[in-house]
Amino acid sequence: MSAESNRLEQVVILGASGSIGTSTLDVIARNKARYNVFALVAGSNVDVILKQALEHKPRYIVMQDERAALSLREQLSNTSIEVLSGTDSMCDIAAHDDVDIVMSAIVGAAGLLPTLAAVEAGKKVLLANKESLVMSGQLFMDKVKRHGATLLPIDSEHNAIFQCMPLDVQRGTKSDFSSIGIRKILLTGSGGPFLTRDIQTLEQVTVDEAVAHPNWSMGRKISVDSATMMNKGLEFIEAKWLFDCQADDIEVVIHPQSMIHSMVQYQDGSVIAQMGQPDMRTPIAYGLAYPDRIDAGVKPLDFSAMRDFTFTHPDYARYPNLKLAIDACRHGQAATTSLNAANEVSVAAFLEGRIGFMDIFKVNEQVLEHSTLNDLKSLDEILDMDSQARRLAGQLIAKQG
Repeated sequence: MSAESNRLEQVVILGASGSIGTSTLDVIARNKARYNVFALVAGSNVDVILKQALEHKPRYIVMQDERAALSLREQLSNTSIEVLSGTDSMCDIAAHDDVDIVMSAIVGAAGLLPTLAAVEAGKKVLLANKESLVMSGQLFMDKVKRHGATLLPIDSEHNAIFQCMPLDVQRGTKSDFSSIGIRKILLTGSGGPFLTRDIQTLEQVTVDEAVAHPNWSMGRKISVDSATMMNKGLEFIEAKWLFDCQADDIEVVIHPQSMIHSMVQYQDGSVIAQMGQPDMRTPIAYGLAYPDRIDAGVKPLDFSAMRDFTFTHPDYARYPNLKLAIDACRHGQAATTSLNAANEVSVAAFLEGRIGFMDIFKVNEQVLEHSTLNDLKSLDEILDMDSQARRLAGQLIAKQG
């Protein structure tokens, strides 16, 4: 939306009850002259969505869970808000003619279909659901180009890389790194809560310890992924697709302070970095307003008060899931689709107390070893591979029990 336009841009938030969703609503509330909440989409969290609905007054609410939708429908019966349910309704709302921007922040594979619906409708898609690209990278990016969608990365690392890239890359007109002077993407990660913990004690990690991230406020699943550094592995795969590069063009760097969100190294020796507080409202605001800048409610860095910056290479003995994800990225789409599915199942089992922390890697590794990794050329094949990997992961976890 241009500064001169009086029309409010209509925003759908997929995953409204999560941390990204609530942060997006905070940024929108600070910029009411530009944006309006068209729809809130979530799974089953009635209490959070009810509070958001009463405050932001969207036209629609879509819940994955029918019982949650029924409860909200009853509690909002005296309003004009229409409450829907199910994946089909999520897709319909994401592709609605009146919608301008779709924030894709549903965690996991559940976010793929509504995000693709937004892409196919040519929307401006703010991608915080990395699993969409991990599961369906080439198909997803082909659809972005075919349907003229605008894709802006919201994960802090990919948003940082995007900001450090030349305009030709941002606009999608060039991607060959050598021709535009790029040497490498430097993908930073904090190392999570177990960066300095004795590796021999990782078998005893509890759920509470695994979800206690030192820098970021995130949901439980993503917090566990950060502790195993699978989250960085998924981001590695996502970066390969977002920036149309190869695995050798990306390097993971441990940066515990989480102030430099990622960097781009150029052939002339320059390194351009994007810095800021570890607050997701900054990349969200950037995505909403691109190429403009708006108020995100985030305090600027105080350089006089900052600690020393440190950087190290990741230790794959400490983070075997990271190595597994990088290897899967080199292997291809079937491997990354299977790995993502296995990881969702194994992390859920850990959070439920059914397997140990290091068993997450063991299940993920075994699923890859026992999966038939054929080329995936269609969405149906991708979803079938996802289902197969989930079943296999479930079987492996049941045997451990």
